[in-house]
This record gives sequence, C-alpha cells and structure tokens, in this order.
Amino acid sequence: MNAARSKRRNDEPKTLTHVDADNRPRMVDVGSKAVTARTATAQVIVRFPAAVARALREGGMRAKKGPVIDTAIIAGTLAAKRTHELIPFCHPLAIERCDITAAFVSDTDLEIRCTVAISHKTGVEMEALTGASIAALTVYDMCKALSHEIVIADLRLVEKSGGKRNVKAGKVTK
Repeated sequence: MNAARSKRRNDEPKTLTHVDADNRPRMVDVGSKAVTARTATAQVIVRFPAAVARALREGGMRAKKGPVIDTAIIAGTLAAKRTHELIPFCHPLAIERCDITAAFVSDTDLEIRCTVAISHKTGVEMEALTGASIAALTVYDMCKALSHEIVIADLRLVEKSGGKRNVKAGKVTK
C-alpha cells in the first residue's frame, strides 16, 4: 500500500472504541488520558403545527402542565447529569456546566441547544445529546394535549472541543 493510501481519510470508518479485541462490549479505559477542558453542544428541533406554535407563543410558552421552556431546561439538565445511567458505557461525570436554550428559529421550529462542559479525561458529547433530546421530549410531553403532530427532528452534535479531535458542524479539526 502506498503512503498516500495508508493515511486514513476523514470519510473512512474508524475503529469502534467500545469493543475489545474479541469484539466484546467494554467501557473505554480513560485512565491514561490527560485531563483537559472539554465542551460539547448538541441541538434538536421541535417542529410544531403552525396553529400550535402560534398558541404557545401567544400563551407565553405555557401549557396546562406549566412553563414549557423552563421545565424542558430542568429536565434536560437532569438528563445530562444522569447520562451514565442511561447509556451503558458512558462514564459517570461531575459536569461543571450545562446550559440549555430554546428559541424559535422559524414560525414553527423551536431549536433547543444543550452545551455541557467539564475538565476531565473523557468528552461530554453524549451528555449534550442526552440533555437536548430529553429537553425536546419534555416539550413534546407538555404540548401533546395541543397536538400529536409535533415532530422532534435533527438531533445532532453541533460542536465539541477538547481531547484528540475538535468538531464543528460535523467537520473534524485538530
């Protein structure tokens, strides 16, 4: 194999980290990794029918169950802190920061962003994704009495920094 082909391209699959040499599942050993500042941001869209979005805005983002955004922020933060209890091979982490925001980015689309930060040996991508997704599920739960046509869409990692690789909008940087 020539030198040009021996270099791994960004679009080639990498080795899975959560399986051992015998292809058995395992938690990644982070014992020898350096402690670094790590952050991750995830986002998700909650898409409402137009009449529901309008009613929510006119009602100050309150539903019969209470304040929609405030409740979603609390639920998402709790979920981010408990990610290791939900995803089997995530490490328990003492999260230093969890910020969740929610804002309409169109007439019908509510964008929820969750940013998690820590100084540790492992990243917080899963915590950010879990926080965003549970916040979105909470919005759905609080608003489902208005419509079951609400859609949760496009959950994704927007950015991560710290560790071996940085990622911004799906592009890996060093």
